[in-house]
Amino acid sequence: MRELVGLWVVFVGLMLCLANGGCSIRRYAINKASDVLAESGSTFASDDDPELIKAAVPFSLKLMESFLAENPRHTGLLTAAASGFTQYAYAFVQQDADEVEPQDLAAAEALRARARRLYLRARQYGLRGLEVKHPGFGKALLTDPQATAMTAIKAEVPLLYWTAAAWASAISLSKDNPELVGQIPAMAALIRRALELDESYGDGAIHTFMLAYEMGRPGAGGDPVARARQHFERAITLSRGQDASPFVVFAEAVTIQKQDVIEFEALLNRALAINPDANPEKRLINLVMQRRARWLLTRKSELFLEE
Repeated sequence: MRELVGLWVVFVGLMLCLANGGCSIRRYAINKASDVLAESGSTFASDDDPELIKAAVPFSLKLMESFLAENPRHTGLLTAAASGFTQYAYAFVQQDADEVEPQDLAAAEALRARARRLYLRARQYGLRGLEVKHPGFGKALLTDPQATAMTAIKAEVPLLYWTAAAWASAISLSKDNPELVGQIPAMAALIRRALELDESYGDGAIHTFMLAYEMGRPGAGGDPVARARQHFERAITLSRGQDASPFVVFAEAVTIQKQDVIEFEALLNRALAINPDANPEKRLINLVMQRRARWLLTRKSELFLEE
């Protein structure tokens, strides 16, 4: 509510300055409105009604895009757009696709195609955010991923993380697209740089990302399960065990591949045991991930050959 009130006040000021033709005042008002809108995600994150957020987020995202048309280099707004489109696509489009697939394959494929488009839109906003301080970053990243990613600084970790998350999610839904799959090194360079700069970002969100990535990382060699478990344990430590995400991601990425139904159930039950109200800043993501945990448990007989 604080963000909405603040945004309304700025809108009133913007309308007044437009009426008076004050360009410098108009720019100030647009910047202030962009600042407020960029922070609106914190209100969504603490909400206890995912369906309400599912209905509200599209308006917020389109509002961000309208402000970006006026203020295309606002880093906070570009970060919020990358984050918002990625989270909306995962929680409310891709998850819906997975759940509807047994009843309607065509509908599931349409939803996944939509999720892929949203992820790619998020990736573009993230790259635009990185190009504010690093002109040509996106093109250079495809040519020389490691050297380009190394130019990013700690303040840009949110952009690195959400750009990589959107990119990886799009790739996961595009196995038949060799051009997109061929961009894995660029995506990987971003998330590795984020990990180097601030492993604690998002209370261990980067480690949660990495545990899933390790299980499918091409040409890595060694023991991917051991590497994934190290990231899992670090994510649990950094989140103090109050984030359902690492439990659900490890269950889905690792235990199914290992066909370890006992650990699968134990991890998902640990995710479900988390009290979403104990950490208001993660209330919404915990509710979303608990929904996925329950759905995964209903599919146990399909996912494991022997129970």
